[in-house]
Amino acid sequence: MNTPVSSEKKTSAAGILYTLSAFITWGLLPGYWKMLKSVPSDEIVFHRIIWTFIVSLLLVLLTGRIRSFTEILKSRKLRIIVILSSMTIASNWLIYVYAVNTGRIVEASLGYFINPLVNVFLGMVVLKERLKPVQMTAILLAAAAVLYMAFDFGSFPWIALSLAFSFGLYGLIKKIGNLDSIASLGAETLFLFPFAASFVIFKEYSGAGAMTVSSLNIIILLAGTGIVSAVPLFWFAHGAKMIPLSSVGFLQYVSPSIMLLIGVIVYGESFTLTHKVSFSLIWFALILYTGSALIEKRSTVHPA
Repeated sequence: MNTPVSSEKKTSAAGILYTLSAFITWGLLPGYWKMLKSVPSDEIVFHRIIWTFIVSLLLVLLTGRIRSFTEILKSRKLRIIVILSSMTIASNWLIYVYAVNTGRIVEASLGYFINPLVNVFLGMVVLKERLKPVQMTAILLAAAAVLYMAFDFGSFPWIALSLAFSFGLYGLIKKIGNLDSIASLGAETLFLFPFAASFVIFKEYSGAGAMTVSSLNIIILLAGTGIVSAVPLFWFAHGAKMIPLSSVGFLQYVSPSIMLLIGVIVYGESFTLTHKVSFSLIWFALILYTGSALIEKRSTVHPA
């Protein structure tokens, strides 16, 4: 007979496994998009929408989320929220694929390192959350890193900021709507489906579509975009419920770390002194932010 402690450990271990699997998969995605480099970025994203809708719908059916899915479609308020979130995630997907296939994986990873701090900033601006001095310091350090990179390179790191803010807005919208991850992804891709399907049908009809001119490998990879989009999200949604939020906070840095390593080591992208200074500032900001969150959590759980 399992004791409560052993059951809790099993739950925690399973939660870490699911959550870590999701972040590792997201970190490895640049390699997947690179294999589709022969396909235009917008066409990849439209295929991703179509196949993600199919896989999401299967997950909704298999995991008993039909009620959550239909509630979104019936509620006018939730439909508006889903329309907004669908536009932000579609923008995020397009920028991300474009970044990977134009040799800017390092800058994309910077965006996802910045993202937790952008979430704090959006909470302050939109939800009127009060920031602690440490959190404000972390945001200012991240801003300094971005400005330093822009000044030294002579160009603004728009990919990093676009990814950070689009994903931050996506999370904020989902938080406001209090939406189930899988059900809402199905609803988001359902809203985008007519546009994506129209684009793909037009491309195929004109004889320039990827399904017409590409090899079988490319066609399989395009179909697989639904799996690599929906399944890791399901793992994350399932695993995050089993472990403390602080653990999720630590694990979220696995994904951009893998992206950074892939960009520099596998694809030979440059990592200059400017990158090192900017990333160091952001990593220090993240240490401050994560450390303060852990201290606050411990003081709440174990009051003096």
